[in-house]
Amino acid sequence: MSGLREMTRKRFHILLWHRAATIMMILLQLAFILYAVLSNSRQSMILQVVLTVISVLAAFHVLTRQNKSAYKLSLIFLILLFPIFGGLLYWLFSAQMATKGLQKKLDQIEKDGKYAFRLLEDSYEEALQEAPDHKSDIRYLQKYNGFPVYKHTQTEYYPMGEEAFKAILRELERAERYIFLEYFIVAEGVMWDAILDILKRKAAQGVDVRLVYDDLGCFLLLPKSYPEIMRSMGIKCHVFNPFRPLLTTVQNNRNHRKILSIDGKVAFTGGINLADEYINNKVRFGHWKDSAIMVKGYAAWSFTVMFLEMWSLLDGRTEPYEDYLPYQEEGCWVPHDGLVQPYSDSPMDTENVSEHVYLRIIEKAQDYLYITTPYLVLDDSIISALILTAKSGVDVRITTPRIPDKPLVQFVGRSYYRALIQGGVQIYEYEEGFIHSKNFVSDDKIATVGTVNLDFRSLYLHFECGVWLYQSRAVQQVKEDFLETLNHCRLIKEKDYRANVVVRMFQDVLRIFAPLI
Repeated sequence: MSGLREMTRKRFHILLWHRAATIMMILLQLAFILYAVLSNSRQSMILQVVLTVISVLAAFHVLTRQNKSAYKLSLIFLILLFPIFGGLLYWLFSAQMATKGLQKKLDQIEKDGKYAFRLLEDSYEEALQEAPDHKSDIRYLQKYNGFPVYKHTQTEYYPMGEEAFKAILRELERAERYIFLEYFIVAEGVMWDAILDILKRKAAQGVDVRLVYDDLGCFLLLPKSYPEIMRSMGIKCHVFNPFRPLLTTVQNNRNHRKILSIDGKVAFTGGINLADEYINNKVRFGHWKDSAIMVKGYAAWSFTVMFLEMWSLLDGRTEPYEDYLPYQEEGCWVPHDGLVQPYSDSPMDTENVSEHVYLRIIEKAQDYLYITTPYLVLDDSIISALILTAKSGVDVRITTPRIPDKPLVQFVGRSYYRALIQGGVQIYEYEEGFIHSKNFVSDDKIATVGTVNLDFRSLYLHFECGVWLYQSRAVQQVKEDFLETLNHCRLIKEKDYRANVVVRMFQDVLRIFAPLI
């Protein structure tokens, strides 16, 4: 036991020194540029001119991009605020991972993988007949974005991380061919250790076990050498978007997805990462309220394809999707449980799939719309849609945390309360701790459960995923969880969001930079 503690201590110190050195190198590079600009040399004058030209070009680039007006406003304001350094800061924020070469590579992988989503039976025509009021939603995800709608799929919604964890362990033990994991956060502890124990045993039995994790999401949580540690256990591993101490850091586009695919027959997604706070074995911000969904049957295949596309991007080799196809020797025994349509979203194109899924649910709500989100930093289009829906007589309610994990983001998010509440939207704050679930449910028919927060980063900058549901079992479960959670929430009233002039001005200024927070 003492040997294990010593190894953990050494690993932590190595990790700490590596990350500290990385941050120091970035600061030294910025300090060097600042010194060069402020000195009185001829080279300094030339550098100032060059940086000013960069700022002008950056402003022009912002104006001509096909992007949200809120982003354009934030970035232009940033450039004006720092007329010399503004352009440089802009490239740090926006010229990140999405280089032309990488974007072209991802476009090709997604193009090559489109057919793989359709390798199982096509339920499209049946789905249109079954859900006539939502034909356009199904068409948008399948015909335009390539994400099939499935029958022969059962769903199970887990309102707490602890319940999802038990289900994950149970299903991992049943794996026979492959286990694919793709998570934003992986942290050593009770949860990950229990999962890793199964992964090691399964790998030793010949099961193909693979892990993808986001490097920034695991900042100070895993050592740099963790992929090698995994490979020594028989687990294939890739790190998404490694953190490097370069001036043009590649930190903006993160892989925020949570995918666990087992044999292409069972898959999990939702808000839950693989760390102890998600199962309340570690207390960080009070009681951690999170959720996940399990899909069992044909729809699980879509998550396998999503994972393999990401793996191809990181591994540099195209995967033979047919080799992982389930139900080749036996038929699918899973009975029909409504329509299930998994989807993913990429920041490397101009199609905001997650935002459009959310907007369609908002706009089509007739009786009620219940939303759970950890962050409430909204684009004008979503604000307008929520208010219009509420003014149309729909019962619109949003639950969000009282105890934040990011106080600045909550401070900005509360600045939206005034307009939403005055527009008829009811906002509740979860008083027992932090809500990390990302769920929509409406009219006892439609729901979506996934990884997408109601903020600019999730909607426009991160790789994300989710499941669109129509009259499946999970729809009612999401509704029941929302209503039960209200018992632990406080309804926000007008007096609660009143603030003095200074606070409101500060919030308004921060809202300008909301897309960058």
